Amino acid sequence: MNGEREGVAVSRREAILAAAAGMGLSGAVLAGSGAAVPARAAAGRERVLRLAHMTDIHLQPERRADEGFTAALRHAQSLKDPPQVIVTGGDLIMDCFAADEARTRTQWDLWKRVLRAECSLPLEHCIGNHDIWGWNQKKSGTSGSEPLHGHKWAMEMLGLGSRYRAVDRAGWRMIVLDSTFRVGDSYTARLDEEQFDWLSRTLADTPRATPVVVVSHIPILSASAYFDGDNEKDGDWKVPGAWMHIDARRIKDLFARHANVRLCLSGHIHLVDRVDYLGVTYLCNGAVSGAWWKGSNQECDAGYCVVDLYDDGSFEHAYVTYGWQGVPD
Repeated sequence: MNGEREGVAVSRREAILAAAAGMGLSGAVLAGSGAAVPARAAAGRERVLRLAHMTDIHLQPERRADEGFTAALRHAQSLKDPPQVIVTGGDLIMDCFAADEARTRTQWDLWKRVLRAECSLPLEHCIGNHDIWGWNQKKSGTSGSEPLHGHKWAMEMLGLGSRYRAVDRAGWRMIVLDSTFRVGDSYTARLDEEQFDWLSRTLADTPRATPVVVVSHIPILSASAYFDGDNEKDGDWKVPGAWMHIDARRIKDLFARHANVRLCLSGHIHLVDRVDYLGVTYLCNGAVSGAWWKGSNQECDAGYCVVDLYDDGSFEHAYVTYGWQGVPD
């Protein structure tokens, strides 16, 4: 039995490395799942888009985070087969949810400086909970009436007209969601009714032949959410609503009515996993910052995910680490 398991492990590792080599990533260090190619993929398929999903950057003046983010951007853009677009997955700055105006401005100014100096690729942005200014009014000292309160500051910095939207690229429709629902001075992960209605209409209006990739900051479904803390310490598994979408049931029911929804990308947990459910693949894609620039978070090194999208609606993916060690306590 042990020998059989070892053989399976070796085969899986070889398959991951072979898939990564096929994606032109043979020189990178890989972690987590390797490639995902649905059985329906045709032999003559053509790749139409390569993207780098960079989530949980948590940019801050401390811990050389600007150097780390710079290293990640340079790494992605210098791949032998580089991405054509970078999709940011939220939590772009360390935190302004509970920060005052001065601290928030410092972080966003640093964000602008690094991108201006280091990024030559087009960007698609998703907003994370730490990018929303002042919802914890006690700690941030905000009143809620500030012109840039809430999502507005992030939307201005990122050039967004809406906190959620649909973008068509290379024959795919990318739907970007806002996962963060305010509850007092905190939040839970769910779509407000206005956004869910919009999502339902958008999917209904999307041609059946157009494959869909969904981007959310907080995972809709995730295996690694169970390991983000001692969730089982009282004898039962408990995943807080702030760690995984509390409305996942109705979202998966909606997706089940639209077979062209193929892939969901998320972050938030700073771990890597893949969940396949009802024909949809859910990828939780680690963190550019690792453990908030302190090093690795559990088994997850600082990294980003390279995703290849194909004309037949199939895809491949690989989590790529870029060698950043972090600044430990």
